[in-house]
Amino acid sequence: MAVNINGREYEWGDLTLILGGRDITRFRGVKYSEKVERETVHAKGRHPHAVQSGNFTYEGEITILQSEYESLVKAGNGSILSLSLDALVSYGDPFKGDAMTTDRIESLRFTEANKEWTQGDKFAEITIPFIALRIVNQV
Repeated sequence: MAVNINGREYEWGDLTLILGGRDITRFRGVKYSEKVERETVHAKGRHPHAVQSGNFTYEGEITILQSEYESLVKAGNGSILSLSLDALVSYGDPFKGDAMTTDRIESLRFTEANKEWTQGDKFAEITIPFIALRIVNQV
């Protein structure tokens, strides 16, 4: 196994977010996770005998500028809560020798519609939480 010393890491400039088939250029952050319910199974004795797995949950949040948020509101006929979108999060630059990695977020649904401004802001940054049906890594 080769060791890469002083190698290049993925960085913000390598990230692309496609939401509902549209390249989102005014996004400032994206976070998503896959969770599974786990529970130990107790039987005879004090120690667990097994770990059982249950339902999977997919959730995250997207941080965008207000102009992008207003575009989503318009696409949702007045509310982002009515939207059901697929998203692609891609990172890497093959022209620089990076392996391109894409995560597909299926049936993303926003769970909150919020806005927030603070005195002195030069722009409005809005973070919107979501849930999804599945997150698939497409290497």
